[in-house]
Amino acid sequence: MAIHKVMIEKNVAPGSYDEVLIENGFYVLKIQNDTSGIKKVAREISSSFIQFHFCLKGHAKFVFNDGGYALEVSEENSLLLYNTQLDLPLNLELGPNSWLVSVIMTIRKFHSLFSREADYIPFLSPENKEKKYYSQERVSPAIAVILSQIMNYNLHPSIKELYMKGKAYELISLYFNKGGDTDMEQCPFLVDEDNVKRIRKAKEIIISRMTEPPSLQALSEEIGLSLKKLKEGFKHIYGDSVYSFLFDYKMEYARRLLETGQYNVNEIGLKIGYSTASHFIAGFKKKYGTTPKKYVMSIAT
Repeated sequence: MAIHKVMIEKNVAPGSYDEVLIENGFYVLKIQNDTSGIKKVAREISSSFIQFHFCLKGHAKFVFNDGGYALEVSEENSLLLYNTQLDLPLNLELGPNSWLVSVIMTIRKFHSLFSREADYIPFLSPENKEKKYYSQERVSPAIAVILSQIMNYNLHPSIKELYMKGKAYELISLYFNKGGDTDMEQCPFLVDEDNVKRIRKAKEIIISRMTEPPSLQALSEEIGLSLKKLKEGFKHIYGDSVYSFLFDYKMEYARRLLETGQYNVNEIGLKIGYSTASHFIAGFKKKYGTTPKKYVMSIAT
């Protein structure tokens, strides 16, 4: 049942792979490709696991049988994979500027979640128990919010595991909630899907222009939402204000650049919009509790 071997194609451009253990036999993978090329990820997954893949942004291709077969998943779509007869290792080709969240859990664990709902979940019925099953579905607005929160949470590391556990269970619950309007009642902001798309656009704009981000007023005008809706919507979806989110993104981006060893502190500061190294150092220390230089020294030991 070994599923821990992960191979990622080396790429010096921004991108990340983060695997969070929720419980024994239950994982969340966060895979991010912020490059202009394809990011390849390979991971062993045995037939004792069920897989849920959610493409937040861009597109992804899942390759099977040594390239003989592939399934493509586009932005805001999901893929469920289940086959008790055959291992389905992850051979992923993540497109340029694409983000993917995957939930992988043992079938035993999954069945324990829905043991009383076997008739409601199609592939839990006795006749399907030993069969393969896959499904591609559009991501609902409520699920899109959870996915964004998983990718962009801004919390103290001490509660990361608890937060991710809650979001993973919430994600699976919403995936199988076919009740139609329930999501809308829980979140009035999502009544208008267009609002969510505009808020996502706002996030993309501030990230792409992080060295010189627009003012909130200019941003609201560019995405076509009032300033009030921009502030409220961004806080709801990403759990933080626009500029606080951007600060965290810039510091994380800087941290990854530091780890490459290819840039000095001045260069990294400029890349994320700081005109002086001292301002960058102060920001980094505020976020991580240490200076960039000490951080590099700590990972080198």
